[in-house]
Amino acid sequence: MRIDILSRRRWLRCGAILVGISAVALGGCAGTDHYLIHPRKPEPQVVVWSADFSHDELLMHIEGARPPGPGPFPTVIVHPEEEETAEAMHGVIWDLAAHGYLAIAADYQRLIDGKYRRTLFAWQSAADITLPIDATRAYPEVDQSRIGALGFSEGAVISLHLAAYDPDRIKAVVAYYPITDFPYWYAGKRSGLSPRILFELARWQLRVDSRTSNDADFQKALRLASPYYMAEYVRAPVLFIHGAEDTLAPPEESERMAKQLKASGDTTEVLLVPGGTRLFNFHQSSQAAVAWDAALKWLDRYLR
Repeated sequence: MRIDILSRRRWLRCGAILVGISAVALGGCAGTDHYLIHPRKPEPQVVVWSADFSHDELLMHIEGARPPGPGPFPTVIVHPEEEETAEAMHGVIWDLAAHGYLAIAADYQRLIDGKYRRTLFAWQSAADITLPIDATRAYPEVDQSRIGALGFSEGAVISLHLAAYDPDRIKAVVAYYPITDFPYWYAGKRSGLSPRILFELARWQLRVDSRTSNDADFQKALRLASPYYMAEYVRAPVLFIHGAEDTLAPPEESERMAKQLKASGDTTEVLLVPGGTRLFNFHQSSQAAVAWDAALKWLDRYLR
């Protein structure tokens, strides 16, 4: 199967296939508006900045926002959906700063052939995954006892891994529509022509980008990428937010993970947003408002 570069990028932008943490977390179609319910500019008193951090061959760019004053402030690490950058999260972090949080959005590049590049396989170690938590130590305004994670799609997968790899420092998680069990997702079925086409393209691209040579290694890669199999290490309260009409990453992905967390005695809830489709919070304003209100209440409950 061959797809020319322009066509491939178009499919990727439209929620077909994108890989993070050695796997895929699928995005939504073109037309998403990251400022849909979030401010298009920071309030005058909000302090903003950007910086770069690195670990081995991983380069992380961050965009930060915080209230005025010395703090320390409860802090939220924000990760965007696949193929998006920290800058795309400006509205989200400015919103969080206006609500009293220090917020840091992150994206990543890996050193490939002597040059830092965006890649589908940015994270290759536990230290890579926890780099944004470690980076908060550079800011005395961060309250190290009150750090949470919030992410969208691939960013939600990263947020759940943060909580699993560093359970002592992540105190709350809000995960918007993640894929939590990649082997289970990969083996699934879809009904309807468009969902089937997108799903089959996603499966094909996932196998290609895994760079595995046999089924056993491929399944191992899928399992390692899945927060579902790290649930026993998560201690932070987790709120899953999922569009009820998401056909690419069905709500079952959040529901099964929540059940797994509850089995370990963890606090977790699932908010199914009626009528919500893929990346609903960036193109369906009423559903987005409901979800964001729930997200803020969850963060307030566990980080305030």
